[in-house]
Amino acid sequence: MAVSGVFRGPKAVGPQAQRFRHPRLPIPDDSVSWCSGCGTCTSVCPHGVLVAEINIQAKARLIEQGHAPLRDQLLARPEMLGTLARPAAGLTNKLLELPISRWLMEKGIGIASRAPLPAFSGETLRTRRADLCVDQPPRNAGTKGDTIAYFHGCSTNYYEPELGLLTIAVLEKLGIQVLIPPQNCCGLPLQSNGLFSAARRYARANAEKMAPFVQAGLPIVGTSTSCTLAFKHEYRAVLGLEGAKFEMLADRTRDLFEFLLWDAPDRLETIKLGPLPMKVLYHIPCQLRSHAIGAPALQLLHRIPGLEIELSQAACCGVAGTYGVKAERYDVARAVGEPLFQQAIDSGAELVVTDSETCRWWIGEHTGLPSVHPVELLARSLGIAA
Repeated sequence: MAVSGVFRGPKAVGPQAQRFRHPRLPIPDDSVSWCSGCGTCTSVCPHGVLVAEINIQAKARLIEQGHAPLRDQLLARPEMLGTLARPAAGLTNKLLELPISRWLMEKGIGIASRAPLPAFSGETLRTRRADLCVDQPPRNAGTKGDTIAYFHGCSTNYYEPELGLLTIAVLEKLGIQVLIPPQNCCGLPLQSNGLFSAARRYARANAEKMAPFVQAGLPIVGTSTSCTLAFKHEYRAVLGLEGAKFEMLADRTRDLFEFLLWDAPDRLETIKLGPLPMKVLYHIPCQLRSHAIGAPALQLLHRIPGLEIELSQAACCGVAGTYGVKAERYDVARAVGEPLFQQAIDSGAELVVTDSETCRWWIGEHTGLPSVHPVELLARSLGIAA
């Protein structure tokens, strides 16, 4: 969506400008830095040109020519922030809510004072379900097709552990055993902020940690569409990582609802979905569109009796991970999301439903409506959550 003349469009700053970018000379035009990395240009290109990937790599070269500001270094490391804040999560959250704190953060390091920031959790998912955390899958774990390895990602572990608990409860209700492998941040925030060297370290670490579970034939199932996209696509197409471990990881990775619909359809037939008499607006996140699997959550939600679903007409909510949190990008991100916000308000929906954590936080802030992951509605329908 065109909301600013600073960005000349993905094709202009991508494939066209790429012809003028010598591999050993500085990039002459920094307008590519305004690309949010939503991936829509790649998804819709009729010739299969990886436009978004070209743009992301050019943005990384801009960082290499200069340096990443402290703000970007911090936003790119949610795992580190979650670990540091956890011992005093309550106090940290209260401080971050203070207007003076937000003003100082904007003036000091450039984090937009009006942008939503997630609340830290005092307990991680891993501590709450330590019984499921294993370094290696049990012997013959993948032979019956009833076990998955859960990649919870940073947001679920440090900010939304309840989402992870609901996901585990839903899977166990379906008779599926959940294992939580050792893992680190997927690295996508680092990649999005042009910090490719660090992103590659994170990617290699995850490939090593997931390898025993992949080799055992287990699906790697995630509830964050950006994390699963990193495994499926970004590690190889953007970061340029090659080898059998990355190929196997991509092949075995599933979004949660992708797994439920296409890997475990027989288990869905064994359960009865209870009615949910409410209206919701469902938004397909950009990262999920980039999976090229349609909208599996939407398909499953349509099975819930009494649930009225209006589909978002917006291509993007605007936030694009950490993009909209940056002070100089906030107004652009807000303008991109405005049609979605207005539709949500006008629809009369009780909830907004979307698979991406940053989209949920952004949409909730700008609509005043509760914004939830689709697994929450599935859990309610199964009687797992109120």
